[in-house]
Amino acid sequence: MRLRDIIQTGKGKQPEKSAWIESVDVKPRLILVAVTMSFSPFPPDVLAGNSIQQQRDRWEMKRSRAARELVQSEQHYCQQLELVTTYFVEILKAKGTLRQDIRESIFSSIKAIHSVNQSLLVHLENGYFGRGFDQFCPQLHHYNVFVDNIYDAQKVLWVQLKKNKSFRRFKKLQEGRPEFNDHKLEDLLQLPIKRIDQYKRLLQEMTANTNPDNPEFQQLSRAVAAVEELHQRIQNNTRRHENHLQLCRVQKLLKGRKTKVLAAGRWYIREGWLKVVPSKGADVKPKMFFLFSDMLLEAKRCSSLHPTDSEKFAGQHAYPLRECAVEKVFGNTKGKGGLLSLTFPKAKLLLMSSNQEDFNDWYASLSAAVRKLQPRSTVLLQREDLNQDTVGSAPDGHNLPSSSNANRKRNMVNNELGELAQRPAAIEWESSAPKRMKQSTSEHSSEASTSSCVIL
Repeated sequence: MRLRDIIQTGKGKQPEKSAWIESVDVKPRLILVAVTMSFSPFPPDVLAGNSIQQQRDRWEMKRSRAARELVQSEQHYCQQLELVTTYFVEILKAKGTLRQDIRESIFSSIKAIHSVNQSLLVHLENGYFGRGFDQFCPQLHHYNVFVDNIYDAQKVLWVQLKKNKSFRRFKKLQEGRPEFNDHKLEDLLQLPIKRIDQYKRLLQEMTANTNPDNPEFQQLSRAVAAVEELHQRIQNNTRRHENHLQLCRVQKLLKGRKTKVLAAGRWYIREGWLKVVPSKGADVKPKMFFLFSDMLLEAKRCSSLHPTDSEKFAGQHAYPLRECAVEKVFGNTKGKGGLLSLTFPKAKLLLMSSNQEDFNDWYASLSAAVRKLQPRSTVLLQREDLNQDTVGSAPDGHNLPSSSNANRKRNMVNNELGELAQRPAAIEWESSAPKRMKQSTSEHSSEASTSSCVIL
C-alpha cells in the first residue's frame, strides 16, 4: 500500500493500526509528517517566514525585558548613590567631622560616579542605550579608582568608627533616616562593585538579542568589552585581597618574627599535615606544611604548655621551589595515600599521606607550583635535547652533528646547575638552635635563600 492509498483509506474506513503499519514501506512518523505537510493550507516558504519572524519576536522580547530591567535598576542605583553623596559626603565636608584625606579615603570617587551615572540614566530613560553607554564607558576610570581603593576604604572606615566618637554618632544618625530603609553605609559603599556585575549581565543579554544590522549593536558590543575588562579588574583585586588575608593569617600562626611569610608576589596555595619519612629509618614525624607559590614551609606545633603560643607553629625549614623536583614514589587512585619525593639542591624530602585524596591534591599542587617557576628557556632546551637525541640515535649515522649539538646544550645546562649547586649551604635563623652557621656576606645569603633550604 502506497502513500496515496493510505490517504484514500483515511477518508473512508481506517484499517487496524498494526495492519496499517505493516503494509507501509516507510516509518509511520515520516508518513504523518508527509500527510501533515501535504494538507497544510500554507506553502513551505510562508511557514519558514513565520518561523523566522517568531524567532525575531522572541529576540525582541528578551531585549525589551533586559532594557526595562536596566532602566529600573539604574534609577534605583542612582537614588542610593545620591543618599551617600548628599547625607554623607556633602554634610561631612561642611561640618568638618573628618579630615579631607580621611574623607577621600573612605568615599574615593563615589561623587564622580554618581554624576556619570546620572547622565547615563537620562539616555537610558529616553531609549538611547547605545549612545548612553558610548558616553559612559570613557568615564569608567572613576570606577577603576573606586575598585582599587575599596579595601583600603573599608579599613579606614573601620578605624574611624573605632576611634572617632563624633563620626560614629553621625553615621548612626544618618542611617536612621527613613530614606536609607535600614541600609548601612558599609552596604552602600559596595554598590558600584555590584553594579558592574549587573552591567555585564544585562549588556550581554541585550547584545545577544540585538540584530547585528541595528546601529546600536556595535555600541553595545564595545560597552560589553569595556565592562568585562572592569569586571576582570575587580576579580583580580578580590583574589589579591583574599591572598593577602591568607598570608597574614599564616604569619600570625607562626611563632616569632624570624619566618617571613608576607612577601611581594607570593601566593598562598594550601596547607596541611604530612608525615616526614627520615632517611635513616627512624619513626615518621607529622609536620605542618604551608605551600606557597615560591616555597614550601615546614613547621611543628609549639608545646601545649606554652602560656601564649600553644596554638601556634614554629617554622623549621623553608624549601624554595624554583629548583625542586617532584616525584610520586608510590600512590594511585585505588590505594590509601602515597609517598612523595621532593629533591632540592641541598636537601631531599620524603612526605607521606594516608589519605588518597589529600595525597593527590598535594602532588598536583606541588607539581603545578614548580612548573610555573621553571624558566621557559630550560624547558625548551630539554625538549630540543629529547628530539635531537631521538634523531641522533639513527643507525645510519647521518645525524651525528645534531647529536653533538645536543650534548653541547646539555653540558651548558649541567654547568649552570653545577654553579647553582656550589652556592652556600642553608642558614640557621633560630637563636634557640644549639648550632649556628655564620653568614659570610649578605649577597651569599640572598643566593642561598633562592637555591637551597633555609633552616628557620
